[in-house]
Amino acid sequence: MARCPGAAANLCCLFFHHNQSPPPETLGILAFDAAKTMCRLISLYNSLHHQEILHLRRHIIRSKSVSNLNSRDECFLLTLACAERLEDLNLSAATVYHLATRCSNRNLTRCFEAIDARKLQFGTKDVETKIENMEKLVLATRSLHKAMESLTEMEASERKMQKWRTIRENHGLKVKVECFNDKIMFYRRQVVYFKQVSLWNQTFDKVVALMARIICIVYNRICSVFGTFVTGNVKRRNQNKNNKNGVVRRRIFENSYCRVEHRELYRMNLCMFDQTEEVLKKRAWGCCNVKRGAPTGVFRFHHAPSGEGGEVAMNNRVMRLAPANTVGGAGLSLRYANVILLAERCMHAPDATIGNDARVTLYDMLPGRLKMKLRAKLKGEWLEWKKLEGGEEEHSEAATRRHVVAAEVMEILVPVAHDMVRWQAERNLEKQKFETKPTVLLLQTLHYSDLEKVEEAIVEVLIGLSYMHWYKSV
Repeated sequence: MARCPGAAANLCCLFFHHNQSPPPETLGILAFDAAKTMCRLISLYNSLHHQEILHLRRHIIRSKSVSNLNSRDECFLLTLACAERLEDLNLSAATVYHLATRCSNRNLTRCFEAIDARKLQFGTKDVETKIENMEKLVLATRSLHKAMESLTEMEASERKMQKWRTIRENHGLKVKVECFNDKIMFYRRQVVYFKQVSLWNQTFDKVVALMARIICIVYNRICSVFGTFVTGNVKRRNQNKNNKNGVVRRRIFENSYCRVEHRELYRMNLCMFDQTEEVLKKRAWGCCNVKRGAPTGVFRFHHAPSGEGGEVAMNNRVMRLAPANTVGGAGLSLRYANVILLAERCMHAPDATIGNDARVTLYDMLPGRLKMKLRAKLKGEWLEWKKLEGGEEEHSEAATRRHVVAAEVMEILVPVAHDMVRWQAERNLEKQKFETKPTVLLLQTLHYSDLEKVEEAIVEVLIGLSYMHWYKSV
């Protein structure tokens, strides 16, 4: 039986094709999730520059709002800042870990253990170049996202126009669509171009290797900047047991700045991602220090919960640590922030007046406990207002005095309220805008503010607004 040369050639091609390894997989649609993670990493990196750390220590934690409402304890505030930066880094690491499972290079599935963290230095020319490359990829991916959105809208319009054109042609009318076709072709070319230069066309191997290195660099920098707040101090205490003096020394591992009311936060910060006491003791050499003889400095992360992806804030462990006597612990952070921002708009309205609709809206936004406090205070203030017998001049002085007091209180409330709204927006993945600027910290927001102080301040502001309303109603 004669052999077919063509069949032999096909078998030969099939054999070589079968043994040929497939090309590395590219990100494709996962480019947008990877871009958000890159943004978070670049933001973290930028937040750890020397000038940003100086700004944190000299201005943010000493601001009037933070000092009066949150804490004057610098150690606590820095520990909180450290914990949140580690939490953000952990979320990035979890995403990179999941991307690593798609790498063709099997070594990258253990992406953090394969990196010698001791050789990675923050702020070097090589690292800055990597950050710039990441920013370019993020920018191109953001442009791709916009181009794809525009193309989707144009294609929807095209379908409508096709239907409209068919109707017109059936009536013997012509439709000129050349301009529209030019636009839709322009957006299609844009999408093709940005897919080539963005993360869409990057391989999992390249992206994971790049981000894993930046994670280790950021981790080392956090440990360098916050030092004590990551590892805790090691103290020695005496116990009555066998030694020559009848006393042995036992090593106690704890953070020397620990405060009782925030013990859980400090305990967590001893080693952010290992929660048990026994593991803490075994690893008390320090999370950010490389053990002697260890081949690498390994970044260890806590796996993100399976529901992570929609609202990062919902899974933020540092957010959930707010004590019950704080605004965040009472679950009122965003609600009180919106109350304060509406009150701010009312105060800056013409002649500081407040209409009935705004007054009703503002009152309805208050929880029951704050309504009770406000009613009790308003009752007394209204009686004092009715006692004024000096006519319009005396009423004007009283209203002005109260307005000045309310304005002073608002100087404390407004910054943390704005930062609370911004904090929530920055961590809403569905609305994230590929920003790489340093993000707001929880310590700058209402979340860790003293509940009683905030409620007293809000009542004071509402009393001031009420005085202005009474004066205008005279």
